[in-house]
Parts: sequence; structure tokens; C-alpha cells
Amino acid sequence: MPATSPAHPRRRRRTNRLLVTAAGVLTVGALAAAALPGSASAGEQGGKGHGHGHQHGRYQDVQLLSFNDLHGNLEPPTGSSGRVTELQPDGTTKTIDAGGAEYLATHLREARKGNAYSITAAGGDMVGASPLISGLFHDEPTIEALNKLDLDVTSVGNHEFDEGAKELARLQNGGCHPTDGCYTDKKFQGADFPYLSANVLNEKTEKPLLKPYWVWKKKDVKVGFIGVTLEGTPNIVSAEGVKGLVFKDEVETINKYAKELRRKGVKSIVALIHEGGFPASQNYNYDCDAPGAGDGISGPIADIAKDVSPEVDALVTGHTHNAYVCTIPDPAGNPRTVTSAASFGRLYTDTTLTYDRRTGDIARTAVKSANHVVSRDVPKAPDMTRLIAKWNTLAAPIGNRAIGYISGDIVKDGTESPLGDLIADAQLAYARTLDPETDLALMNPGGVRASLTYAASGAEGDGVVTFAEAFTVQPFANTVNLQTFTGEQLIKALKEQVSGSNEAAPKILQVSDGLTYTLDLTKSGAGRVVTDSIRLDGEAIDPSASYRVATNSFLAGGGDGFTTLGQGADDLVGDDDLKALEQYLTANSSAGSPLAPPAADRITIVK
Repeated sequence: MPATSPAHPRRRRRTNRLLVTAAGVLTVGALAAAALPGSASAGEQGGKGHGHGHQHGRYQDVQLLSFNDLHGNLEPPTGSSGRVTELQPDGTTKTIDAGGAEYLATHLREARKGNAYSITAAGGDMVGASPLISGLFHDEPTIEALNKLDLDVTSVGNHEFDEGAKELARLQNGGCHPTDGCYTDKKFQGADFPYLSANVLNEKTEKPLLKPYWVWKKKDVKVGFIGVTLEGTPNIVSAEGVKGLVFKDEVETINKYAKELRRKGVKSIVALIHEGGFPASQNYNYDCDAPGAGDGISGPIADIAKDVSPEVDALVTGHTHNAYVCTIPDPAGNPRTVTSAASFGRLYTDTTLTYDRRTGDIARTAVKSANHVVSRDVPKAPDMTRLIAKWNTLAAPIGNRAIGYISGDIVKDGTESPLGDLIADAQLAYARTLDPETDLALMNPGGVRASLTYAASGAEGDGVVTFAEAFTVQPFANTVNLQTFTGEQLIKALKEQVSGSNEAAPKILQVSDGLTYTLDLTKSGAGRVVTDSIRLDGEAIDPSASYRVATNSFLAGGGDGFTTLGQGADDLVGDDDLKALEQYLTANSSAGSPLAPPAADRITIVK
């Protein structure tokens, strides 16, 4: 049965009420608030923090703090992954270092001050694709951190299924890892907060894998939360991770459970949706509603928001790692807030939901929301510092080991990225130790999770690549797989980058040295990959010839819409892809001769 929270703020196993936010950071995009009958206007400030003014009488302000796509980033993320861009009043932009659980805890706790009615929710991908400090321990450290952060509820994201349904259940319920056992002398307790998976069904029972919804309650105020992940999760997670599961349409599922909540007397409803959009600006405080409501955002969430039932009062979203606070009208034409707080704990969203005690619903015209930077100019939360130190001590013997040297940043950004090329080259080199006849390697861009930075992240020194840094780049434990394809299949696979399920949002594979082609973005669909331009070591691809291709196990299973890559012959499964990267860096770099960033010139892009 879906649970309701007790009125008393303390919960099992919790000893501290954490979450805070600090630092007066410029925020833009708060929704215009209309005066409420019999009450002060929604713009009034009350108490500390960011102001939630209605505390008595008919109306009660409820603070909703939210974030998404943390991906186990307990320590401050490095490089571009640890920065946000802020639009200044004069039209210029400012870059701010952001993120880190020690700072997120401080900011959230400060934000809660003076707000007795405060809820903290998340939009999925709290774990998965995590840095070594969390990923090495199957994300137990992140769950412990989220417990300390007093997270109330989260939806599942696609990455919660990286290790399958049984491992997700363990993260929820606790217990030591079935293979690796217990990492400390204390049994892992699991999440204090519910994971919601309304649209993820057990294939046999056709029932939700986890709770579909959860109700927060304090005194006479009730707010329901429905959690879903994107319907396309099976296309972006390894087949083993979603085995035995069915993923249903997001809108139909949310609308179904919104009706159920209404029947149970819960009229204030928030949807936690692990699917997102693409704002017109990368500035986190960009005014998404200029010139009109929702005009500044596109992508899947824009369509979802237009169809989700008017019974839902706000949407907390994620997945695209973008930041936005938008107003998108619901099907009845009423304004509704849609938010996302970027990723990696760099931002959090503070939303005011004004609860009408007379109707039990949210006074939608009074909703206000803004994103705030998790800046690093505030004191670190001591309990989070201790947690990070504990897990770093356990990880240090493995993570601090030097495995290579680089002469500059090797970034993951761009249609073709230097780091993507490096990884493809590493997989080709490893594959040739298994089969010398291997011709090429292909790497999915989503599997490259962070850049390799020249500046030292610890005591290792500039230019040194540690195992922990490489783990952050490739944390999935995919294997390197070899398959044989015809030239015709290889051409078809390359065209799947920009056609079929990838036509609207292309997924450009990173390619090993020797494979070249032209990507003509002035064309549409599969035609954007120019067939006659595809060359291997200068020779045109022969449609009738056979080619030995290395990919990771995710692509070899047809992931990311590359169905053709799931149809190869003569499969050979090697070791994990991280070992391939480690071996390549060790063999091709030294302190005296560091590896230079690849030129990323294998794909010719026509715009």
C-alpha cells in the first residue's frame, strides 16, 4: 500500500533534521503570484530562508525543495560538471563553482529554516553512473547521504535500474550486497525515503515494482507525490537491468494515479518525472517564460506537461541535466510549474505551493519557484564531511592509484569528443588483444560520464590520471564485446545515430582511429550520415564484406536505439571497459611523455 508520512517530523533511523540552503544567490524566473482571497499576497515574505508567507488561516504555504540527477556525486564535481552559468542583470554571464554534498546539505538546511511545512523531493537518478566513492560500493554511500539530507521521496530514474530490480530493492530496503557483502561493520540500512515507480511494472504480476505514490501529511495539510521514469528506459539501460520489467506511458500512468489520489481525498498532487526538456539558454536563471509561458523549453517534458491531468499541481523533472523553471499550461489552460535543477547537486529548486485548507488543493496562481546555486562559499556540513571521509578511506587504496598521464584536459563535450575518441581507441586496442583482426570500435556518448581534467583533484599532482578519475569517466562495468557485421550492417548502424528513435535527438557514436565519415546536419534523418564518405583506413566500406567491431555490452545489446548493433555474429565477450581504458593509458603515457588530447577530427560535420 502507498504510505503516508507521520505528522511527527522524525522518521526511523534518523537522528538529525538536515537539509538547508544558504547564500543569497541571484535567482530569476519566479512565477507571478496573484493575491489570494482572505489572505496576504503570495509575494509576502515570512520567516527565514526564501520566504513562505502564508502560515495561518485558510492558506498554508508549503515549501517544496527539489533536485535531480545527483548520480552519486558526493564530492564536488570537477570541470564543467561542477559549474553553472548565471545570467547577470546587465546581460553578461558569470560562471560559479557548484555542487558537493557537504554544500548541498548546508544550503538545504538553511532553506528550511522558518518553514515548518517543508518537503524535499527528487526527480530520479540519485544513483548510477556514480564516481568511485559511491559506485565502488554499489551506491550505499549516496543512499546514506540522502538519508542525512532528509530526502522525503524520489522517483526512480533510468540509472536506478543499472544493476537491476533486485539491487534497486536492496537500496530501498537495506541488506548487504549479495556478492560483495558488507563494507563496514554495520549492515546497510537502505533508504529512509520511498522510491516511487508508478510506471514500472513487474512483467508477470503487472503491478508496480515499487510504490506508485506517497502522501506527505502534516496536521491538516496533505500533498501526494506520483513518481515515474521515462517510458524509454529500456532503450538506455542494459537489457539485463530491465529484465522482467515493463515501462508504461508517463502521462497515462500519472493521470491514473492522480485520480486514485483524488478518490482518497488527496487533491494537492506533485508528479516526479524522470524525463526532461531543453531550455533555450544554458543559464540556470534564464527566464523560461519569456516571451510567453513555456516558450523557452522544448523536448519530451513540454509534450508531457501539456497532457498531464489538471489534477496535478506541479511537475519536478530531470534526466536531461538541464536547469529550468517554466510555466506550461495544463490541459485546462491553467498555469502549472515545471522545474529541473540541472544535475550533480549543483542546484536545488525552491517552490512555494500555497495549500487551500478549504478545498484541499493548491492555489495554482500563487505558486512561486526558482532555482538556487549550491555554491561552495558556505560552511561544509560536518556530518557530510565525516561520511565522505569514511568512504574515501575505504576507497583510497584503489582510487588513488595512478594509471596514466595527460598533457591537458581531455573533455567529453562535443558531437565528437576527444575523450570519446580516446575511449574508442582504448577499446580497439584491447579488442585486438582478444582478436587481432578487430577493425574498429564504437562507443556510445552517454557512456562517457565525465571529462579527464589536467588539474589535480587531490594529492596526485597535475596531469596524473587516477583510477578514481577513470572510474568516474566509465562507471558502468560494461564489458568490451566483439561482433562481426557486414559492411551493410555497419553503414546501417551509423545511420541509426540520426534516424529512428534517435532522429529527434541524435546519439553520435564515438569512433576509433581509422574510421571517418561526414555528418551533414543540413539534411534530415538517415541521410545526415553521408554513405559515400564512410571510410576505414581510407578505404570505402564494402557492403558485402565482413568487419570485426568492438563495442561495449550496452551497445552490443542494441542499446540507445542501435538495434543493428544487437544483431552481430560470432560474439566474443571480454573484460570490462574500464580495464581497457586503464591498460591503454598505462601503455601509452608516462610522467615524461603524457598523452595529448585527441584532435576529435574523425567525423567531418557540415552545418
